[in-house]
This record gives sequence, structure tokens and C-alpha cells, in this order.
Amino acid sequence: MKKVIIIGSPGAGKSTFARKLRDATGLPLYYLDMLWHTPQHTHISREEFDTRLEQIIKNDRWIIDGNYRRTLEMRLKACDTVFLLDFPLDICLQGARSRIGQSREDLPWTESEFDKDFRQWIIDFPTTQLPQIYDLLQKFQKDKDSGQNKNIVIFKSRSEADAWIDSRF
Repeated sequence: MKKVIIIGSPGAGKSTFARKLRDATGLPLYYLDMLWHTPQHTHISREEFDTRLEQIIKNDRWIIDGNYRRTLEMRLKACDTVFLLDFPLDICLQGARSRIGQSREDLPWTESEFDKDFRQWIIDFPTTQLPQIYDLLQKFQKDKDSGQNKNIVIFKSRSEADAWIDSRF
């Protein structure tokens, strides 16, 4: 495990899992939210984002935390391990709610409210994003270029994710 992506609904705990994995493995961790967003609540251009992401992917070792569906295929091609946090909607909504007002290393500002559009995106995630993610995971289950299988791990609860880390490190 040298090139890892962590995906799943906002609020599922991707960044928390990513930090635990980083601390256990020593792999460098990159947050897509930190790459895309600026502290002024704006974002960089798609071209600049893609260029920065391509530079990260060229490295020999990394953990990349975040969905960004538009670039998921690029990351799936490059990674050897995928962790999908496929948690119930109520857990994800509570996770997103609980970080309001918290300073975080994975976002360049502190959220002051639970934005209604962001909340709706979380609500829609299981029907609009998750099926596409599962389709891509199936497509990349076997890496066509190298002939090697991708290690795809799907967690259905935080306790499963925690137990996985605890059992290996």
C-alpha cells in the first residue's frame, strides 16, 4: 500500500480516517479540499487543480483524501488501494454537522454554519454519486495496465474503519 485514495460521502470521516492512516503508515497525506479551495472561500481553476493533482500522483507514495468525482478516474488509475466509506446518511449528516466551528487541517477555513446546499449534496450523495463510484470501482477492480488487482476496501461503519486500522498497525 503506497498510493491510497479515500472516498465517500462528506461527513463520513474520510479526513479522520486519512489522518489515522497517515499516522500509522507515514505516507504523505493530501487533502483535495485544501488543493481546490482558498482561504477566501473561492477556488482555483480546474486546470490548476488538475495540474497540482497530476504532480501529486507522480509521487511514489501518497494518500489522497476526497471525492471530486471529475478526477476520480485519474486517481483510480494511479492508486493501488481504495478506501470507500459508505456510511448511512444520518451518520454523514451528523459528521458534517459536528465539525461546524472546528478548525481543521483538511479545509482552509472554519465552517460557521451547515450550508443548506452542502447539506442537500450530502442527502443526494447516495443516489447521485455513490452508484457512479461503485461503477468506477468495478471498472478499476483489476488494473488493466499492470494486470494487478486494486485493493478496494469498503467500510459500512466507523467501527469497521477503526477496527481495520487497529488490526494492522
